[in-house]
Amino acid sequence: MMEKGVEHLISARKSMRVNLEKSKDIGLSLEKARPRLVEINQRLPSLEAAIRPIRADQNALGAVVGHINRAVVPAAAVLKVFDAIHGLENSLSDPESDLPGYFGVLKRLKEALRFLGENCDMSIQWLADIVEYLEDHNVADGKFISSLKEALTALRELHSGEDGSCLDGGLLEVALDRLENEFRRLLTENSVPLPMSTSDLPGEQACIAPSLLPVAVIKKLQSILGRLVANNRLEKCVSIYVEVRSSNVRESLQALSLDYLEISVSEFNDVQSIEGHIANWGKHLEFAVKHLLEAEYKLCNDVFDRLGLDVWMGCFAKIASQAGILAFLQFGKTVTESKKDPIKMLKLLDIFASLNKLRLDFNRLFGGAACAEIQRLTRDLIKRVIDGASELFWELQVQVELQRQIPPPPDGGVPKLIIFITDYCNKLLGDDYKPMLTQVLVIERSWKREIFQERLLFDELLNIMRAVQLNLETWSKGYKDDTLSCVFLMNNHCHLYKDLKGTKLGILLGDSWLREHEQYKEYYSVVFLRESWAKLPALLSREGLILFSGGRATARDLVKKRLKAFNEAFDDMYKKQSNWIILDKELREKTCQLIIQAIVPVYRSYMQNYGPLVEQEGNSKYAKYTVQSLEKMLNSLFVPKPTRQGSFKARVPSGKFNNSVADQNQTAIVK
Repeated sequence: MMEKGVEHLISARKSMRVNLEKSKDIGLSLEKARPRLVEINQRLPSLEAAIRPIRADQNALGAVVGHINRAVVPAAAVLKVFDAIHGLENSLSDPESDLPGYFGVLKRLKEALRFLGENCDMSIQWLADIVEYLEDHNVADGKFISSLKEALTALRELHSGEDGSCLDGGLLEVALDRLENEFRRLLTENSVPLPMSTSDLPGEQACIAPSLLPVAVIKKLQSILGRLVANNRLEKCVSIYVEVRSSNVRESLQALSLDYLEISVSEFNDVQSIEGHIANWGKHLEFAVKHLLEAEYKLCNDVFDRLGLDVWMGCFAKIASQAGILAFLQFGKTVTESKKDPIKMLKLLDIFASLNKLRLDFNRLFGGAACAEIQRLTRDLIKRVIDGASELFWELQVQVELQRQIPPPPDGGVPKLIIFITDYCNKLLGDDYKPMLTQVLVIERSWKREIFQERLLFDELLNIMRAVQLNLETWSKGYKDDTLSCVFLMNNHCHLYKDLKGTKLGILLGDSWLREHEQYKEYYSVVFLRESWAKLPALLSREGLILFSGGRATARDLVKKRLKAFNEAFDDMYKKQSNWIILDKELREKTCQLIIQAIVPVYRSYMQNYGPLVEQEGNSKYAKYTVQSLEKMLNSLFVPKPTRQGSFKARVPSGKFNNSVADQNQTAIVK
């Protein structure tokens, strides 16, 4: 029994071992099968969805077929057109080589896009109906329905885009970008700046302007413009046009060296230091307006005329502003902001003349609403010029009176103020300035609701000359030496008579006024001679010099004494008057001759008769001068020393001219 029991145990042990081995094998097999089981588990929902229609209602399944057929037909048509659109991509040639062909492809592309735009919505709606039907009748799986809805939402968003560019994958935008590039190329290649310099500036009758674009080019630009505007690209076209054409105008002006337009008030001392710039400013402005901007005005009209007045005028306004017209107006404003100066009034009148000359051109070119900024700056400049010039004119008499307190010139010459004012008033009465000054004063008075009459201008100039005469009277009393005062008055009366005779100012003052100054000149010439050189001959008296036996020594002593007195008086007078001047050559020579006539004959006769008395001793101390040397010395009197020509510069503290005229070179004349 025990043996059988042991056998059973051994058999059971073996059986258990076998079963354990099998269990291990099964475990290993299950472990290997786990990934497949996971995959099957993941696929079960889709399998369930796939077989759901089998479990769905047969009537619902039958109706799905009709819905699908209705949606597939328009969707297929849309897809076919979409494929055709992308087929056009290869047909979009370079617009430069075949612009009409490019327009044709662009037209077909637009028509295809229009079809897509009109039919996509219907196709999307049909597809949405299918999804709704599948969802309502539980024909398809929920996840499948959800993914369909997401796809439909994306389609709707693409279709509702503002530019519709997503319908063609951006192909239309690319085609339009190429047209923009062609628009720029045509403008750039046909916009050539003028090869010129300042010396090439045209005269009043000349007309130099950039040649307008060829007609063929303008037609191409108009055609391209039409396509781009139809696709909401007008603003970009205008931007390109303004950029290219304004750059062309700026390049044309670069040769004229317009850097001075950027100068500020702090960069110059007074108007005279930029006088040359102001003269060029008028010429450059006229050239820019009459020729360059005139051409741009016409070209803007030609290219943009079909789009209306507002478009092409707005385009021209931007070109004018960017090309530099604002810089010209700013320079004029800078001049008006400079320090007060008598020359400044002339320069303001020059600026006014330039603007007045271009008045009709400004009104025509910049009269539109688009040029409002140019109009505002122009009106502001004109007002500043008129206010500044009229203020300076009405203050001129006061400024002349303020000069009265300065000392007269130490050489008895003509004060710079006198030369300047007479020349200045003649300029104001001249053909260049009188019409402008009159117009400025008329406008200035009209702003004050007053009437200006030409007589007011004449009266003011006469008042200025009266102030000049009072200045002369005051200055003549400032000399300690009366004879120098006579020289001063001789010089100035001669200047007022001779330099004003036959001039505009001389005509205004009248012949009697001029003759009066001529008479004063002659009067002070006589007084000068009488009170100075005419006193010397009396020193060579012959009294007591009748030679007789025993009186020779006495006579010699008298001759020595009188020659010594004469020489001393002559030397003193010559030394003193050597620093005096007579500006007018004719008056100077006449005065010297009168002195010679008063001195030399008496001296010659005296030396002939009594000279031997002192010459025998070999002593030149008394016979100091020969007749020839005396005459030569007298002829050398009153000659002005060479000086640098200059112009009147009045510094202006606290907004007024100062009285520093005496510091200026009195022989300088403003030309």
